[in-house]
Amino acid sequence: MSTAGMRVMGIDPGLTRCGLSVVQTGQGRKIYPVAVGVVRTPATAELTERLLRLSDAVSGWMDEYQPDVVAIERIFERGNVSTVMHTAHAVGVLVLAAAQRGVPVHMYTPSEVKKAISGNGRADKKQMTTMITRILGLSEAPKPADAADALALAVCHCWRAPMLERQRMSEAELEKVRRTNQGKLGQAKAAFNDTRRPRTVPTPTISHSNTHWRSQS
Repeated sequence: MSTAGMRVMGIDPGLTRCGLSVVQTGQGRKIYPVAVGVVRTPATAELTERLLRLSDAVSGWMDEYQPDVVAIERIFERGNVSTVMHTAHAVGVLVLAAAQRGVPVHMYTPSEVKKAISGNGRADKKQMTTMITRILGLSEAPKPADAADALALAVCHCWRAPMLERQRMSEAELEKVRRTNQGKLGQAKAAFNDTRRPRTVPTPTISHSNTHWRSQS
């Protein structure tokens, strides 16, 4: 199955810096860069104001570039609870922006992205930036790292999309078979219960004209 022409928005979530990217798939594993950037919010501003700025920026990107799907880094424990909470707030805003536009969201762990891009789930940022620059044929490495990470997320989904689609179709086929089997099982149970249903025994009527009797059906 072909996913050529699919436009993917990659997002490296963060409240202080949020990496944004848009790429488009070509034939095979070819991917074309469309846009990349970073949204920043001041640490001195109130949380509500920072989230609003992030929401406005991301909504603007989605409306301008019209992605078919969004790929976001999955949050994981980094040791700093405050940072994790701020990132979680940001992710909520990002997912909501996609949901409001009916755009599906897929989440990937850092190791999944690294494995997809470099073949090494433990690759460092320098290796990842080098690979992304090469894969997309960029004239220079994307900066800062949040921008490169956003591109990596988008590319990761582009390459995993065919597998995810096959999996979705397989699950749909399995569900179809399950429903068919349930229907057949229901019919079999009904037929079995019908055979166990007690039959009505006709009441014999005695004829006074002779000594034989016959049933009234």
